[in-house]
Amino acid sequence: MKSSIAKHVTHSNDDLPYEIPYGQKNNYNHMKINIILLIFSVLYISSCTDLDVPPPNVIGDETLMTSESGMDVYIAGMYSKMPFEEFKYMAQWGVEYNSWLGSLGIEGTGEAVNRDGISSAFTGERTPYWGMAFRLLREANYLLEKLPEYADAFPEVTYNHYLGEAYFVRAFVFSAMARRFGGVPLATRVLRYPADGENLEIPRSSEEETWDQVLADYDQAIELLQPTSPKPGYSNKYVALSFKSEAMLYAGSVAKYNETVPGRLTGTGLKTGVRVIGFSEETAQSASVRYFREAYLAANEVISSGRYSLYKRKWAADDPEAQYQNMVDMFSDVTSPENIYVKEYDFPVATHGYDAYSAPFIFKAPLASGTCPTLDFIELFEGFDRYPDGTIKVTNGSTNTEGDYLMYDTPLDFFENAEPRLRAYVIFPGDIFKNQEIEIRAGVYTGSEPVQPLFNDYSYATAETRYQQLPLYTQAPKELFLSAREGGSQELVTFQGEQIPAAGANGPFYNNGESTLTGLYGRKWLNPDPSFEAGEGRSDQHFVLMRYADALLNAAEAAVELALAGEASPDGSDMLQVATSGINEIRERAGATLLTGMLTSDIESRNIVRKERRKELALEHKTKWDLRRWRVQHYEQRDGFWGEARDKEDFSMNSRYRFRGLYPFLSTESGKYFFDARFQWVSLKTFEYNIIDYYFAIPGGEVSKSPVIDQQPNR
Repeated sequence: MKSSIAKHVTHSNDDLPYEIPYGQKNNYNHMKINIILLIFSVLYISSCTDLDVPPPNVIGDETLMTSESGMDVYIAGMYSKMPFEEFKYMAQWGVEYNSWLGSLGIEGTGEAVNRDGISSAFTGERTPYWGMAFRLLREANYLLEKLPEYADAFPEVTYNHYLGEAYFVRAFVFSAMARRFGGVPLATRVLRYPADGENLEIPRSSEEETWDQVLADYDQAIELLQPTSPKPGYSNKYVALSFKSEAMLYAGSVAKYNETVPGRLTGTGLKTGVRVIGFSEETAQSASVRYFREAYLAANEVISSGRYSLYKRKWAADDPEAQYQNMVDMFSDVTSPENIYVKEYDFPVATHGYDAYSAPFIFKAPLASGTCPTLDFIELFEGFDRYPDGTIKVTNGSTNTEGDYLMYDTPLDFFENAEPRLRAYVIFPGDIFKNQEIEIRAGVYTGSEPVQPLFNDYSYATAETRYQQLPLYTQAPKELFLSAREGGSQELVTFQGEQIPAAGANGPFYNNGESTLTGLYGRKWLNPDPSFEAGEGRSDQHFVLMRYADALLNAAEAAVELALAGEASPDGSDMLQVATSGINEIRERAGATLLTGMLTSDIESRNIVRKERRKELALEHKTKWDLRRWRVQHYEQRDGFWGEARDKEDFSMNSRYRFRGLYPFLSTESGKYFFDARFQWVSLKTFEYNIIDYYFAIPGGEVSKSPVIDQQPNR
């Protein structure tokens, strides 16, 4: 017989620590990990007879739902199961709350690469977000249905807030499902057996109906939640507004840009005839405008509230060093006025392992180099000389196959004028991290200068030709020295009367994927404290899930999209002025060049906003979703992959694509360095993305066992 409705909460026999994951501190919402409760689970009684006397270890609804401490337990239970993407989320694995091999931006977005199989395009998750989503929806629905019976136990504002928390959870879960699957079963009530009988099966709704439900639930949450979180462990109105703006931006983009995919990306289910992915031709345009309008309204309300601001505690005008340090500190300061929603950790109670897997090689503990930014990502930022095609200049010719290499006294000199924000996100060769110079050297060149390009072809098709295959390395007299691995495996070169290793202390080593893969390391999110010793389960820095820069960028993008559609401002504000001001605020803080004119209703302005978003929110689990909603990851539209126009042929071959590294070499004749821009040398990754991948497959078992659950029409 099927299980009855969950009515009780019971203590676990494991006596494990339990987390309340959200909270309010200094008027900024945080997930608090240091509130320890006993793990609980929802009890499902499988029996054909009613149990009139509950077991002695069961806590009943009357206990949970008539006191604030009881509600703390219930809400903590919901939030501990939320599909938040932070240090314990890996795109290839899905929502598994696992920080093993922790790395960021490696899902085929071009932000970074990783040596392992987890570094592949975001086309699905090992653990589909389906079953666990419905279990969490059941808890939210149960609270919405049951709490009214105990309304008199709380002040009205508190009672309403509890309901608002449930609506927020439901909106977030439906949104997480919609951006993966399109239309999903809208489980908005607790299903009761046997009372519901044949109605226990809920078919997938259309994608438009699903996004409408997300909108309705966020609006209910915003209406009910207090403007300030009442205690550690709770959400608030502005948190809900921020996530609403993000969700509606996704919905509006899908409604609009599905129409740009060859053949239109939409379809109906075989079992139900429901349009489970995409929008109809008749509603796509109006739906996109409606969702963009809601995105703008929500984001602009957060902006106008004055509750948040960009982090500028160490920022100083015309001071790149201060601007760089300010942005480093921003991700370490849990009290930042920019933080809207933060996942907090607290050693030794609640930890993650990001530093153990993504720090430079010399800090290996037990692994390293999990997040290696690409040259393609670096090229989004200001401060570099460029070839006519926009790529970063490494020779004095008009392309990287012409002329002679540019020479630098130190590798760090190459980045002398780089945007301060970039330096806060990426560790450059020769820069300092944890009081140590991060030595990165691809090899040593012992031939004569000037040095001509090492290859005569740098195209996608030749990416698998490596430095160790060059005649300079393989033939006598040998003029190029490289190292396969670290330590005693290093080749040695005589330089200025001493023997030096060919590769830097952090590589790259061409047979060791734990060294730098691209000549670069991620700095963002790493613990910068020199006294901190990394290790598995030893990291406890927080992760910012939502910040004020998100709100500024959401408002800017929605504003330009509305202007492109010929729509007026939904709240009477000057949309394009709001957009322009937001972009300039972010650029000023970043040490980048300000816009000299207003954003307008054209594609160029849209791309300015997209590019800024790609830069500012890099390595924050945002870009993979942006590429999906903009529908620019498949071959036909990949010119827009970077948020600016780039020729897809430079990094693609049909559905497949690759990214480049930036490799410094020492020339012994002058003792200077030159750089080579080459497709990823170590652990080369080839990504693949097709139109079918914009919607994940519904788990096959769910489709086969249900008479009403449709598989995706394009699968």
